[in-house]
Amino acid sequence: MNTVRLTTAQALVRFLAGQYSERDGQEQRLIPGVWGIFGHGNVAGIGQALLQAAITQEADLPYYLARNEQGMVHASVAYAKMRDRLATFACTASTGPGSTNMITGAALATTNRIPVLLLPSDMFATRAADPVLQQLEDTRGGDVTVNDAFRAVSKYFDRIQRPEQLIPAALAAMRVLTDPVETGAVTLALPQDVQAEAYDWPVSFFRRRVWHVGRPVPEPQAVHRAAALLRNARKPLIVAGGGTVYSGAETALRAFAEATGIPVADTHAGKGAVPWDHPCAVGGIGSTGAYAANELAREADVVLGIGTRYSDFTTASHTVFANPDVTFVNLNVARLDAVKHSAEPLVADARLGIEALADALTDWEVEPAYRAHTGQLIARTREIEDKCFTVGHGPLPAQTEILGALNDVLDDRAVVINAAGSMPGDLQQLWRARDPKAYHVEYAYSCMGYEVAAGVGAKMADPSREVVVLVGDGSYLMMAQEIVTMVSEGLKVIIVLVQNHGFASIGALSESLGSQRFGTKYRYRNDDSGQLDGDVLPVDLAANASSLGADVLHAAGVEEFRAAMEKAKASTKTTVVHVETDLYGPNPPGHGWWDVPVSEVSALESTQRAYETYAAHKQAQRHYL
Repeated sequence: MNTVRLTTAQALVRFLAGQYSERDGQEQRLIPGVWGIFGHGNVAGIGQALLQAAITQEADLPYYLARNEQGMVHASVAYAKMRDRLATFACTASTGPGSTNMITGAALATTNRIPVLLLPSDMFATRAADPVLQQLEDTRGGDVTVNDAFRAVSKYFDRIQRPEQLIPAALAAMRVLTDPVETGAVTLALPQDVQAEAYDWPVSFFRRRVWHVGRPVPEPQAVHRAAALLRNARKPLIVAGGGTVYSGAETALRAFAEATGIPVADTHAGKGAVPWDHPCAVGGIGSTGAYAANELAREADVVLGIGTRYSDFTTASHTVFANPDVTFVNLNVARLDAVKHSAEPLVADARLGIEALADALTDWEVEPAYRAHTGQLIARTREIEDKCFTVGHGPLPAQTEILGALNDVLDDRAVVINAAGSMPGDLQQLWRARDPKAYHVEYAYSCMGYEVAAGVGAKMADPSREVVVLVGDGSYLMMAQEIVTMVSEGLKVIIVLVQNHGFASIGALSESLGSQRFGTKYRYRNDDSGQLDGDVLPVDLAANASSLGADVLHAAGVEEFRAAMEKAKASTKTTVVHVETDLYGPNPPGHGWWDVPVSEVSALESTQRAYETYAAHKQAQRHYL
């Protein structure tokens, strides 16, 4: 057998450089590079291998330096999301805290079903020096390390205890990364001594491999059953999820909606699959959904879910689909999602499934009265949105006014990134996306700190697009250091930093649940009350952003914000636009409910009142059987 002697790390680098994905005849690098932060666990292993590859050009695998291990996973996820899950990065971290810093990122990737390859360094496989720095000593077993925490949040986990174990593990990792059903975080834990250990590797291990990402074809009888249910529907509704976008099914969905007249609501991940101004587009659905979408959902007798996993926000905690006789048809590549809500499952690729349903329904469409009703609800929704954009709040503007200005100044291809706080709810109602990549809101894990790091990955995935990170002060304070990475890599990203000196979303939720916004403001501790309800803290986040290398523009009010955004768009450097908004809103009107339990007994009158409201909402909650 033809072999080459390399360390495990050198072999892994060479292997990763030869992996490609393919769908519909289009090939691309599956792993175009490695993110990392070096420490004693990987600097002499993966670090040396990447250096050697760069100098000798034996493998094309560029290295990118992150500033936080969680941040580099977020950047990789954002990149993969922009690339429809057909490409992602590997992430290497040192032993101990460096590696465990990636666990939150792994959870985000797996929850969102986005591929990312994690290479956490691990303890010595030989245990020659035991215990070593940062080693967890577990009385239950000597083989337990902190990296075992990755098991719960990874779709595939393996620990490479001997060099030759890398061969089956690496191939299994690529299989999972390129599987639309099974994909998520893939973790290969690498003991630091094994990384540097040499082995005679078969040269064929490093050959160019193309991982074909297929499109599962719908089973004809399943199409027939699904089409029969839709034919009998009087008030059908489509819920478009992220699978619609990852499949590239936007054109097919628009044509299907136009032909049948079925209105299309969207989840956070599905927004933009149908342009906001399309006559069948009724907006976001669920707990923070739009008026038209939620009104149609309450009446719907058949719901066609396409590529959605039906989170509690999508179903408004099982209350938004209120018709007692509602039936579900779920088109999804994953059977797990296809059978939810006792649905008629159509397990297939979203695009092929839509095309099959369109063929089966060529002579059918909704009644004209239902099309007219949809149009009336959309018109009312536009009135609500416009009022939010022009509320004229003062002295500080409402966040909705800032979003209205952003809608105006950005073009259709600009990518807006957000993940947590009050903005996802506002955006789901108010953002007017016409492009399936224009709306990049991570709301499966809703991870504070995702936004800035995601801006790095999104810009790397498509440098031709304007990338705009929307981040509140709470999320910014959790993870802003990847601004330095933007600067060092020459990436131009606009960061809209919305400062309201607290947690607007959780503050409003706390108030609605009778907890009086307790602990949700950034304040000094008050000597009189003993609580954090003193004066506003003298925190200057704009100065912080400037210290990290970004240009900073200040905006006081909506018009100054518009002007600042035009300057930021014209710039070639990462620019932070700092604007203050009112912590107390007003936010868009609510059209849905979210199940957050309220204390059943309380000495507080505010909590007692909130529980009465909660108990009333619970009456509408049900399983869809």
